[in-house]
Amino acid sequence: MFSHCQIVGETARELLRRLPDWVNRELFPEGADLTAAIHDVGKVSPTFQEKLHRVISGIPHSLPELAGVDPALERQWGGHSGLSQLTAQELHLGKFIPEIIGQHHGYSPPVGARLASDAVFGGPAWQQRRAELVQALRQTLQSQCPAVTTPLQARLLAGLTTVADWIGSGSLFDDPETDWRPCISQSLDNAGFVQPTFLQGLSFSDIFDGKQPRESQQRFIEEVHQPGLYILEAPMGLGKTEAALYAAYQVLSDGQASGLYFALPTQLTSDKIHDRTSLFLKRILDPASPHRYPLLLHGNAWLKALELGEEGAPGGSWLEAGKRGILAPFAVGTIDQALMAVMNVKHGFVRTFGLAGKVVILDEVHSYDGYTGTIVEELVKALRQLHCTVIVLSATLTRQRRAALTGLSAISEDYPLVSALPRQGNLLEKSTAALVDVNVNLTFASDSEALEAVMQRAEEGQQVLWIENTVAEAQVSFTLLAARAESLGIECGLLHSRFSKLDRQTNEAYWVRCFGQDGYASRQQRGRILVGTQVLEQSLDIDADFLVSRFAPTDMLLQRIGRLWRHADTPRPSAARREAWLLAPDLEDALTDTAQDFGTSAKVYSPYVLCRSLEIWQELNAVALPGQIRPLIERTYASREEEGEWLSMLTQLEQEREKLQRLALLGVSSAVPTLPENKASTRYAEQDNVEVLMVKRFGIEQTPAGIAVRLPDGAELTLPAQGQGLTLAQRREYTAKLMLHTVRVVEYLAPLPVLASTLRHLEGYLYLGKAKNDEAQLRIAKVLDSGELIALDGGPASTKYDLSYDHLGYRAEK
Repeated sequence: MFSHCQIVGETARELLRRLPDWVNRELFPEGADLTAAIHDVGKVSPTFQEKLHRVISGIPHSLPELAGVDPALERQWGGHSGLSQLTAQELHLGKFIPEIIGQHHGYSPPVGARLASDAVFGGPAWQQRRAELVQALRQTLQSQCPAVTTPLQARLLAGLTTVADWIGSGSLFDDPETDWRPCISQSLDNAGFVQPTFLQGLSFSDIFDGKQPRESQQRFIEEVHQPGLYILEAPMGLGKTEAALYAAYQVLSDGQASGLYFALPTQLTSDKIHDRTSLFLKRILDPASPHRYPLLLHGNAWLKALELGEEGAPGGSWLEAGKRGILAPFAVGTIDQALMAVMNVKHGFVRTFGLAGKVVILDEVHSYDGYTGTIVEELVKALRQLHCTVIVLSATLTRQRRAALTGLSAISEDYPLVSALPRQGNLLEKSTAALVDVNVNLTFASDSEALEAVMQRAEEGQQVLWIENTVAEAQVSFTLLAARAESLGIECGLLHSRFSKLDRQTNEAYWVRCFGQDGYASRQQRGRILVGTQVLEQSLDIDADFLVSRFAPTDMLLQRIGRLWRHADTPRPSAARREAWLLAPDLEDALTDTAQDFGTSAKVYSPYVLCRSLEIWQELNAVALPGQIRPLIERTYASREEEGEWLSMLTQLEQEREKLQRLALLGVSSAVPTLPENKASTRYAEQDNVEVLMVKRFGIEQTPAGIAVRLPDGAELTLPAQGQGLTLAQRREYTAKLMLHTVRVVEYLAPLPVLASTLRHLEGYLYLGKAKNDEAQLRIAKVLDSGELIALDGGPASTKYDLSYDHLGYRAEK
């Protein structure tokens, strides 16, 4: 017990040493290592010791002194972490310290009004032993508990404590006979906490293949020279990503940032930006830097390259690269992971710790979703306090949203625009040279009219995008289009979030290449139709000749139109015209029955914002870009007095915003229940939050060798139950293969839960979710050759939906 606490304290101390001096000095108070060390004092208790003895001996009541002790009681106060919190309270260790150590398993324990000296915890005698352990750690570490001054600093220390505990529980510390001291440094290396070394004095052209920065890029780059908030508003295709990366390089190479986190709206867009960021890192890192290889770890590379202790091992809740990336020196991920850094959700404070002092790029920040915007504002505010360099990129930001992000009045209505609020300095708004407009013709059409137009243009050899607002709509539209396209020799593809990881990787690589610059040679071979969801509008460098889009908020429509004729040098058929067709209801009908006329789009986007957008766009037969971007956005979101149906929809949106504000809790508090991640919605629409494993066979009848599993790609695995007898590397290999056949869906569309006894066979490979914490649990379904999904026992996978998985991805039909 004492050794583990000491290991965690020393790990925390070494973690802090590996941060830039200014981050350590300005954000972490002295004594942070002791806070981490005392996290497990609650294990000095009758209930925990009885549980431990039962595990070791396999015999209940193995010690006479513990006779009558029931370990199951620990559920009432959150286990040993709850008692650690109560112990710190009774010892008066300082403001926030009890809550910090109480939350090291991710949740605020339900300690209620209990006292550490209560009889159920062993009374005063056991509390005295806990106090002695704290004192021994003080003396050994030569440290005192820190003076924590703010809730945000408390979150930082909670994150440090938890990460140090994960690493200090890793495989290098398993052997009690081994001297653990040399393992501290190695364990941190293995977890990826290594300071990178940068090449100095590189120019923009050095990093980006000889390109010279455009005026808007150059003006932005000139302003980013220290931590602060920097906003670049510019049209699609103007190189905002390159401007942000070069600005990040300036701050990183100058020693004013501890790393880089590039946050994007969706997993697909983060996958594609990953490739560009990897190349960027190769150019800026010294050849001797340990991060030059493997550079930016991605996908299943996380499983094989880095070890983050028990919680980050196969079967742990932080196994996924999407979560772990936020702790790495360099990562590309989704904005949801960053947003949870300021929410009272499981391990939200680990994300806070992971972002401290970094360059954080928030890409595709728009005005459409006041719901998400509420928490983005909280995130930006917190990042600035964490001495981050925050870079916000957007093509469609209102002046009001810009003011909310900076916390100051926004004056300029110019476009493109650079806004800079350095940590030491005042807000600056700097306009750049106006750009030449291009006109895009608009047509409002029915689905059937659009289908005919798409087929005609694809027959002419055009590359066509058809964008829907939901996965289900994209699947239906693809089915209709593909049936017609096949007989005409037209290639038809589908991209959305509900493919397995394996299929998604294959689909994305092919179709993004076809519609990108790498596919120029193949464009003239045949016409193509790519159907997809919002993933096609965000951060992807794809170029279409013709666009059809389901109606969406103004921001999203402009983003989608930005995929049209993106590059001047793209080869196009002579008949191609720059035009977009919009699938939209009549406004008057929509106001009468929004759910009926907008359909499922009204579940993805606020009905109020949809109607405000339609009110403007129905007047247009063409749009001039980028000249009309700012006016269209400002008109859509301008405040105004409402009545009737308009007022009802606005009220609904405001209620949703208030709900999210209540979730945006920066404090480490035991007074407010901590939400599991799957319950923490960061967007107006539902999010896919349940993991589904799809198999061809799952041998419940356990053989001596383990569970027999056949995967959809034909791979045959024999999994020893709970990973018994396997090395960590072997479990990682199995986990990597299993994860390729998982897909995320919303909970009500997921297969029914399987028996806990069946699920336990996968412990040690995949994170199963903890029912006691109301977490979403892993679901399993068999895939028949027909594509139908069924339960492992052969029954229906769902009682409400017919579930299937095939070339359309995951489907659920009533």
